[in-house]
Order: sequence, then C-alpha cells, then structure tokens
Amino acid sequence: MDKFENLLRTLIRCPSVVGAEHSFFRELERELHLRGAKISWYEGLLVAQGNAPTSIMFSAHIDRHGLMCTGPNEFQYAAFVAGSRSDLLGNSVSEGMMQKIADRFPGAQAYAYEPWSGAYRGSGKITNTYICEKRNNLIYELDGLSHLVAGTPVAFVDNLEVSDDAYTAQLDNVLTAACLVHLFDLGFQGTAFFTAQEEAGKSWRYLLEWFRRFGAPHNNLIVVDTSPFPEDEYRNQQLVLRRKDANAGFNRDLSDKIASLCAANNITYLFKDEYVERQNHTRLKENLKPNSLGSTELGRIIAAAGGLVDGTTVQIPTGGYHTLQEVATISSCNDFLTLLQTLMRDALPASPHHDVLKS
Repeated sequence: MDKFENLLRTLIRCPSVVGAEHSFFRELERELHLRGAKISWYEGLLVAQGNAPTSIMFSAHIDRHGLMCTGPNEFQYAAFVAGSRSDLLGNSVSEGMMQKIADRFPGAQAYAYEPWSGAYRGSGKITNTYICEKRNNLIYELDGLSHLVAGTPVAFVDNLEVSDDAYTAQLDNVLTAACLVHLFDLGFQGTAFFTAQEEAGKSWRYLLEWFRRFGAPHNNLIVVDTSPFPEDEYRNQQLVLRRKDANAGFNRDLSDKIASLCAANNITYLFKDEYVERQNHTRLKENLKPNSLGSTELGRIIAAAGGLVDGTTVQIPTGGYHTLQEVATISSCNDFLTLLQTLMRDALPASPHHDVLKS
C-alpha cells in the first residue's frame, strides 16, 4: 500500500473546499496524466478514461469541508454557501445542525488559497464560532486572515496520519478519490468521474449532464465514498453497500453481485439501508424519531435521470464524521481496492480493440 499512501498523502495536502475545487482538479489532472489516463474537464466534473471507457464506470466526489470568506474577518461554512443554504429566504439549516458543525473544528488551523491555482493566501486559526441570530447563519472568526476579501476559500490544515491499522485525516472523500486514481496504476481501462460540490448537494447535476450528452441509453454507475458510523462501529465491517437511499432504489442485481464478490474475497460488509432500518425499528419502539436513510449522490442522479443512469454504491466505513480526525482502517481500504480491481477485471472486454467514447 506504500504507493497508494504516498498518493493519498499528496492529495490530502491539496485544498478542495466545497465550491472552490478547481485547484484540486488541476492536481488530479496531473496525477492522472502521469498514469496514462485520457482527461476531459467539464464544469464541476473531471472525467478520466482508459481504453475501454464503457466497460465500467466509477464516480467519487472530491470536495471537502472548509470555510468561505464572506466579509471582513467573517467566514461561513463553505457547504452552506455553495448550497445557497446561508441566505435569508428560509433555506438555512437548523440551529441544532449549525451548533453541531460549530463544535467540529474548535481552534482548527486553516489557510486561504486562490481557488483556480491553489496559490497560498495566508494562514490563521479559528478563534470563535457563533450563530448570527439576525441572519440565522453560522459565522466563524479567524485570527490572521483579516486581510482576505469575500469569495476566498479557506481550507483546514490537514495531514495524513498513518497508524498500525488506520488512516486518519479529513478523509471524506479524498480517500476513495485517491483509490480511483490509484486504479490507473493497476491497469484500469474504464471511466472514472470526479465530481465537485457533493457536500452542497449539487454534484449529481454535473454527472447527469455528462450522461445526457455522452452516455449510452442505459448506464450503470458505481459511486464510491466513505460511510460514517458512530464510535468504533466502523471497525465491525470492511465495506458498506446499499440497495437504496432516501431518494431512490439502486440496481439490486448489481448490489447483490458486489455482495457476492465480497463474500468470495472474504470481505465483510453490511447494507447501510438495512442497518438504518434495523435501528429505526428499535427507535420507534422507544418513541424516538427515525433516522434518515441518507441522501447520496447516486440516489439523486437515479431519481432525476428517468432511467438513463442506474447503479449502486461501495463505501469505506469511517469514524469521526466530517472532522479532521476521520478514521478508516487500512484493511478496509485494501479490501476496497481489491473489490474494485475484481470489478474492473470482470468488466474488461476480451477483445484488445476497445470502443473509446468521444468526450
């Protein structure tokens, strides 16, 4: 895993704040070109293809949480800004959610960057977080970045920590994005999509636009991501699958095929929708509000695609959701790569003459 770890360490140090991902796309472009991929770049989407682009398609979002300068020494949660959820029109998130997010990055070190090139624009530290009652917005104050102008993204200082059995950093979702890049080192010949603004609920639009322009009449897509669990529950299984989310049902045959491949490779897994439904059965007995099945990039695109796009998900279980201490076991990452290699080898046509999509 040394080669993969070196790549992951490099990508984690590249900023990719929600809504300001261009500089990270540039880094991805470089890494993928070095691995022989054919690159096409669209608004909110980078597409990397091998010699058999229709054989199998994976997608990973590349945005990570950070802040956006919105005024003199005033910063807001970038996902709220990018998703237009920090306005005065009743679209703001709940106070409980804002407070939960405010408590995730106490005193965090941060740095500003120019969104296109990634050029450094100064560093600072979070000194205060509060909810502005007049605007119902979550506001951050930082020491050392008062010179910034509105529209400047601010990323959290992040470095990969490797222990005997786990990776720790802000892993969502640079972890599986790095896995897709690494697949090209392992002979991947299909298509890999890298999407922006998933944390703001917008990435599926960029994917759907691509499929409407270049896709076949019916397209199977495997979306890869991390999947959060409380406490140490992420250690109870190696991979996470789904048959549905709150938006749509997934391709059951493909989901079951992946489950069979996991079993054949001695990879433990669970279906996240079944896990949540079991929890909700208990919660209803205790008169507690049921948890949501979650809203995923794939569920959103299936719901809007009218049959054009179908597929399923494969996820790496993590703890420390949306913090700088998000953690995943190395064995889960290894099994994740093993599964993706199995899928890509099964999908690769026997003929050496592959049909290359025009894009």
